[in-house]
Amino acid sequence: MPRPLIYLDNHATTRTDPRVVEAMLPYFTEEYGNASSLHALGQRANSATDAAREQVATLIGAEPREIVFTSGATESDNLAIKGVAAMHRGPGKRIVTCRTEHRAVLDVCRKLQRDGFDVVFLPVDGDGLVSAEQVVEAIDERTILVSIMLANNEIGALQPVAAIGAVCKERGVLFHTDATQAVGKIPVDVHALQVDLLSLSAHKMHGPKGVGALWVRRRDPHVRLEPLFDGGGHERGMRPGTLPVPIVVGLGLACEIAGGQMKDEGERMARLRDRLHEGLAESLDEVRLNGHPTERLPNNLNVSFAGVRGEALLMALRNLAVSSGSACTSASVEPSYVLRAIGLSDDLAHASLRFGLSRFTTEAEIETAIEETANAVRRLRALSPERLGSPLAPREVSGRTP
Repeated sequence: MPRPLIYLDNHATTRTDPRVVEAMLPYFTEEYGNASSLHALGQRANSATDAAREQVATLIGAEPREIVFTSGATESDNLAIKGVAAMHRGPGKRIVTCRTEHRAVLDVCRKLQRDGFDVVFLPVDGDGLVSAEQVVEAIDERTILVSIMLANNEIGALQPVAAIGAVCKERGVLFHTDATQAVGKIPVDVHALQVDLLSLSAHKMHGPKGVGALWVRRRDPHVRLEPLFDGGGHERGMRPGTLPVPIVVGLGLACEIAGGQMKDEGERMARLRDRLHEGLAESLDEVRLNGHPTERLPNNLNVSFAGVRGEALLMALRNLAVSSGSACTSASVEPSYVLRAIGLSDDLAHASLRFGLSRFTTEAEIETAIEETANAVRRLRALSPERLGSPLAPREVSGRTP
């Protein structure tokens, strides 16, 4: 009988917390009013969305009226970046971002580049970080926006957002951060970070899919955005459309639960993450940690195993749900652009796995993951004695002596 699947792909999505599911259910069948309607059923729905707005705002140190509900972080990123660009439209306007952003930011910036905007894609160092000094050098008098993510979705690296925010504030440039992977995992305060726009999504923190939020600063400065589409004037005119009350309620409770459990959960996940890394490094030679060793998410582990292919490893790990360091396209399997940006060869990027832990991950699951991953790597290396990956530099090698 096969073992139950162990889910360690929580950067892709998370299991919806049963408490969140329970809270959403009445708004499908009993309290099903439109939050814009003036009758009693509609007003109760409106009260529920107001409560959710406050729960989201509390988690990130904001005001409820600054929260704009969206369909998720991709829409939030689009609204933030395109909304600012549209308010400052004109040839040669500059936007600054970095090469390891999520596609939801990179693809938007590339589109704006095709439309005539000057976009600067900053490189990252070997740990996946940009510096405030790089941002200073990239900002000029034409710069309208800087967009740097708080936590990377592949390697978990935490960018120095507060320092970058201070630089942007000094120069009067708006600053957006995609905080999708960070919110609910680490403390996030929009004022301490000195950001002007912040994106988040429910399904990355045990909420439902299909709902997220964009925080838009109202004071010092008052940020104005042009909406992506028109119709109805909902969400202060920034995001028209009937609010999906059930999943908005789910987002709110997911934020409240995350805020209440964050410290203990973060410490527990970090211990399990470190045990996973330690166990793999003790069991195998040539295991490389990708990302910053300390400035990273507590639930992220991205490692490369020289001499194997991540796609083959994924197929061998039948009882583990993890992600490889490759992206599938219609034509080929490409190595991760994030791993290439931090200096990995194509072979080593292909030989990478991302493990994402959650509040539901157990110690027993981590021990099983260590055993099954180590066994699979050994089998694949035995089939490929020439080792497909390039040898790791001495400072990159961890684990036992061969």
